[in-house]
Order: sequence, then structure tokens, then C-alpha cells
Amino acid sequence: MPTLASPANAAPAAVRSGLPPLLWLCLAATWVVWGSTYLAIKYALISFPPFLQMGSRFLFAGVLLAAWMRWRGAPWPSMVQWRNALVVGALMLGGGMGATAYAEVSIGSGLVVAFIAVIPLLIALLNLIWGVKPSRLEAAGIAVGLAGVLMLTQGGGFKSSPEGLLALCIGCACWSLGSVLSQRSLPLAPGAMGFASEMLCGGVVLMVLAALSGETMSWPPQPQALAAWVYLVVFGSLIAFNAYMVLLARAPAGLAASYTFVNPVIAMLLGVWIANETVTRFEWYAVAVVLAGVLLLLFKRRG
Repeated sequence: MPTLASPANAAPAAVRSGLPPLLWLCLAATWVVWGSTYLAIKYALISFPPFLQMGSRFLFAGVLLAAWMRWRGAPWPSMVQWRNALVVGALMLGGGMGATAYAEVSIGSGLVVAFIAVIPLLIALLNLIWGVKPSRLEAAGIAVGLAGVLMLTQGGGFKSSPEGLLALCIGCACWSLGSVLSQRSLPLAPGAMGFASEMLCGGVVLMVLAALSGETMSWPPQPQALAAWVYLVVFGSLIAFNAYMVLLARAPAGLAASYTFVNPVIAMLLGVWIANETVTRFEWYAVAVVLAGVLLLLFKRRG
């Protein structure tokens, strides 16, 4: 999918010649680990309200990563890089992850991540601002995917929670915009220090949202909620989120967002199997249509 590639023109060539092992590991982290984090968010909500859960998670992970990078001799980001981290962190973490956790208060984790599969389609649309036009096949993928999302919103899981659906729409838009800006207009500090600065800034924004919302956590936290929060810090933030940022920096935009094809299947199966969530046959059909659109969006690159 060269027409949706990141500014690094060498990225499509790297895909054609075979992905480096690092990028395969990053893809595995975003595909599999992120697919399981949505259920972990659901369990963490038992004791950690949405904005407080996400804010504390990213602040803790950001402090650990920044301390590690400083110990290894990495410099602090410049003022411009901190500004970029604040904008991107506010969008991707404050708006994207915060709204996702808020939606999971009233919507099953499997349905939430199924809706989030619209992100590659939004990224493709946002790239039009920079003059990157989709091919006919990519345009077909966008149309099919959006049709699947419209089908999905007609399912019982979303009809019963209009506020959750609105939160997801806001979250997907914020995450997609932050992803595109981090590639094209607002570069972060090099390497993991850039990721740490984004988590720190996004974590602060989320904690402000938690304070404005009057959130308080239940103390002491339930053991399963605390275990889920730790899982989110280690696997969701330190591993999978950093893997995603590496993909954004070194791989085409569509490939970086390909986790949205695998995540819904894993999340929905885990939600049904472990959390006894209910997914109707119509909602499964809608997810299949969404994923067909994502496949069309990625098909050209694989070919």
C-alpha cells in the first residue's frame, strides 16, 4: 500500500524485501498483546475508574522507561519535542485510550475492539490532508470497512449504550489523528525516550481528566483489578505501545495499524470465553465486514 506509506520512502521497499526481525516482534506485540489488553482494561475497571486507570498506567510506565533511558545516557527531549509529545500524547492516550476505557464501562471489551478496527480506515482518510490519495482498491476497503462499522453500531451492544458509542467515535478519531501527526508533522525525541515523553504527557492529561471527572479508585483494589493494571503497565504500555510507536516510525502506516485486523478476533474470543460477554451473530457478521475492509486496505502491500 505505497500510497498510504509513511514519509520514509524506503519503508515500502523494506516491506517488499522482507521485514526485519524487530518489526516482526513489534507486529506480534501489537497483534496479540493488544488483543488481550481490552479484557484487562475491563477487569481493571473493577477498582480503577477509566481516566484514573489509564493515567496512572501511562505515568508509571513513562517514568520507568524515561529513568531507564536516562540511565543509559539518553538526553531529555528538547522543548519542541516535549510540545510534540504533549499534542500526540493528549490525542492518542488522553483521547484515544481514555475514551476507550470510558466506553468499556458500558460496552463489552470484544465489541469495543471490533469497533476500533475502523482506525486504519480513518488513517487512510486523514492522509488525504497530506495529499496521499488511496488507490481504487484502498478506497473500496475504506467503503467496505465503514459499512461494516455502520452495521456494528446497529447491534444490541452499542444500541444499549449511546454514550459508549460516542466515546468510541471520539477515541478512534483522536488515536488516528495522533498517529498521523506523529508520522508527518510532530516528530518525537529519538527512540524510547520519545515514547516515554509521550506516555508522561498523555498520562498527565488523563490524570487531569480524572480530576475533572471527580474519579476516585476503590481502596484497596481488588486482586484481579490490580493484576490487570500491572499487566496493562508491563505488556500494554512498556511492550505493545512502544512496539506500535516503532512500527509508526519504521513501517508504512497501514502495516503499523494492521493490529486492528487481529485484535478484534482475539478480544472477542477472550471476552466470550473468560468474561462471558455476549456477541450476537449479527455482530460477528458486522465484524467480518469491517475486517474485510481492512484486508482490502492491506492487500495491495502484500501483493
